[in-house]
Amino acid sequence: MRILGLPAIALPAIAFLLAAAAPPPISAARIKADVETLASDAFAGRGPGEAGETRTIEFLQQAMAAAGLQPGGPQDSWQQAVPLVRLDRQPGARLALTFGGKTYALQPGQDVTLALRNPGVTTLTDLPLVFAGFGIFGNGYDAYRGVDMRGKIAIVLANDPDFEAGRDLGFEGRRLVVAGRVGSKFEAAARAGAAGILVIHEDAAASYPWLQVASGDALPAMVPAPLAPSPLAFSGWLPLRLGTEVLGSTGLSLADAKARARVPGFVAMPLPGATLSVHGDVTATPLTSHNVIGILPGASQPQQVVLYGAHWDANGRNGPDATGDAIRNGAIDNATGTAELIEVARAFASGPRPARSVVFAAWTAEEKGLLGADYYAAHPVQPLAQVVAVINLDPHVVLPAARNIELVGGGRTGLEDDLRAAAATLGLALTDEPDPEAGWYFRSDHYPFARRGVPALSFRAGRDLVEGGTAAGSALVRAYNASRYHQPSDQFSPGWTFAGTAQEAGVAYLVGRKLADGNDWPLWNAGNEYAPLRAPKAP
Repeated sequence: MRILGLPAIALPAIAFLLAAAAPPPISAARIKADVETLASDAFAGRGPGEAGETRTIEFLQQAMAAAGLQPGGPQDSWQQAVPLVRLDRQPGARLALTFGGKTYALQPGQDVTLALRNPGVTTLTDLPLVFAGFGIFGNGYDAYRGVDMRGKIAIVLANDPDFEAGRDLGFEGRRLVVAGRVGSKFEAAARAGAAGILVIHEDAAASYPWLQVASGDALPAMVPAPLAPSPLAFSGWLPLRLGTEVLGSTGLSLADAKARARVPGFVAMPLPGATLSVHGDVTATPLTSHNVIGILPGASQPQQVVLYGAHWDANGRNGPDATGDAIRNGAIDNATGTAELIEVARAFASGPRPARSVVFAAWTAEEKGLLGADYYAAHPVQPLAQVVAVINLDPHVVLPAARNIELVGGGRTGLEDDLRAAAATLGLALTDEPDPEAGWYFRSDHYPFARRGVPALSFRAGRDLVEGGTAAGSALVRAYNASRYHQPSDQFSPGWTFAGTAQEAGVAYLVGRKLADGNDWPLWNAGNEYAPLRAPKAP
């Protein structure tokens, strides 16, 4: 069927064109200027509770006010206080790994990572290692079933049983499920009573290189306040070489270990002769960080809310690299997403007032475990039942102009049809993320809302570049992942055009504009795990 000479598939895009009489007023130049400011050394890496937070919050409040927003936090303020506890491991932590009849001293940040989970001194001596497969629970898998893990340390594989299996074992094929996240593995080990857990690192299975986890060993951890005692004394990563050697010392190859762990009835098995000793001291410091929230009140349905979010934090002034640079500026992650948030706010405020309210939230402590967004989702300014949808802005790489937008974690909600139509309006295709095994849908600030039932979108500028195609775009992504992601080298570059960033922000604006101007009430797709949490609105 053709209408007005256009194929029927173009009808959703026509609706967007009619809703937006002009192209979205998104400026790559304004985004670039804001990123340059936020990623400058003057903002000291935007670490929560560090010197850079005060300057960051002042900048965001001024930018939101200048854009035309009103304070959207509690008691009509710009800020929502987020109580946290910072955990700093003190110098002198020691680990000793014994296997194959020999004992090896491990250097944190080189041979292992070590996150001590309770304040004060932790000392564990010669605790046995137990291979717990993928360390996950669900779909018939429970490696800890019937195993007494008290006084033992779990050593587990990254990702989930489907990864590298070549078939779907009930975990969505290549796409990582939430049970395969390292945080879920830590929770499963804690429930089983383990004293600690080590994950064997592989670049592909983890979706990031050893450099990232090793350099992250120097960073402080943060947890919600009040601090609750952790049943796990520690968690950490082992490099692939060491993990393979430990398994091999008991006659177990890595390939054989993976094959055994893919069997649903697999249970954790001891690694005879393999033990670990740990000694370290952690200081706990309470602090209050802040979400920054602005609102554009709706004209006719102000109680209903479209929520845009981006995290303002990076990793602060922590852990110098080989050049001595200790500021992790976070130019891409996530000064760029924060600048997009401000630019989308400008676009809304410069146009006709939407029917629904639009909230723009800059979250704290995403890098510490989505803590700011999770706090808001647990203590929302507007009830989550009135939040129409969440649109997340957390770009992965600053790219030139592209032919596509990449959807993260697709197949979950009808909002994806709106996203596809918005992309088409700007001449862009919507394609699935190329690396679903990375589990990005669970790794950014929309997820605390999704798991509470609010439909949420996460997407990125595509890597099918106008100049150079997918090969050129993928090369830029690989280079960033290999050496700059979460590193001091994630710095602003004057040569960036932000053309792809503007495309991403433009699509985000169009999706939110349609929702804010209309009466649609998005739901999760039938069968989705979050669908029971979202009730349809009465007509």
